[in-house]
Amino acid sequence: MKSGLLFTLAVAALLAVVALSGALFTVSQTEQALVLRFGEPVAGRGLITDPGLHFKIPVVENVVLFDNRILDVESPNLEVLAADNQRLEVDSFIRYRIVDALRFYQTVNSVRGANNQLGSVLNSAVRRVLSEANQQQIVRDERAALMVKIKEQADGEARKFGVQVVDARIRRVDLPQQISEKVFGRMQTERQREAAEYRAQGSEQAQKITAKADRDVIVLKAEAQRQADQLKGEGDAERNRIFAEAFGRDPDFFAFYRSMQAYDSAFKPGETRFLISPRSEFFRFFSAPEASAATSAERSERPEPTNQKK
Repeated sequence: MKSGLLFTLAVAALLAVVALSGALFTVSQTEQALVLRFGEPVAGRGLITDPGLHFKIPVVENVVLFDNRILDVESPNLEVLAADNQRLEVDSFIRYRIVDALRFYQTVNSVRGANNQLGSVLNSAVRRVLSEANQQQIVRDERAALMVKIKEQADGEARKFGVQVVDARIRRVDLPQQISEKVFGRMQTERQREAAEYRAQGSEQAQKITAKADRDVIVLKAEAQRQADQLKGEGDAERNRIFAEAFGRDPDFFAFYRSMQAYDSAFKPGETRFLISPRSEFFRFFSAPEASAATSAERSERPEPTNQKK
């Protein structure tokens, strides 16, 4: 009797624990909870936003948790036709928050379902807004204003899903691949043309500089040669004047000095051979000084030869 009572109490306690665990649920700071009774929100406590431990009726009620943070939806590259008929590939995204959990649950049921719906909403808003602007406005001039318009239009359509769009951004705008290749090809051709033009101008300048340098070299050499010839002529004249003055002062010494220079130039070791009489005029200074003097006297008395034309 006593053992049967203990068993009954144990079973009752176990059922109580199970029931109590099924009646408790926790809401974190980043979540919000929707309490449903047979699929309908419970009056008075259908939406729970306060974090902590909460109660529900087991079996009869169930709880659906939703993220309370800002979520984002990214759209794949979308090809858009701008107002100037320019095709563009746009990469964009939006950030949203769940503001009506019941409507969110009834319309899209989950975050995945919301992302699918909001992706279509984002693509539609991007196409409508960017189709009214040209390429320059989209890329540079009015990009911020266009993103504000996309946010407003996407938020207007997203409200029916119980979400609020808090931000919309255009990450990048590119030309389609084929158009980009054509544009890059034109840019490359233009740069090559400019490079060829710069090279031609540089070559022209180089030729001008080289021609001027060559002309300057010729002029400088000619001027230097003229000055050298002039100085050489002046030096030769001065040398002849000195020789003439020296010859006029002492003809015998001058003749002796010139003969010594001739001997020094003629008698090189191993290089000079003479077949000449020792009594010739060339060797007059090798004889006695008297003979040299006599020879000089005879030479001075000898009549000067006259030039005759044949």
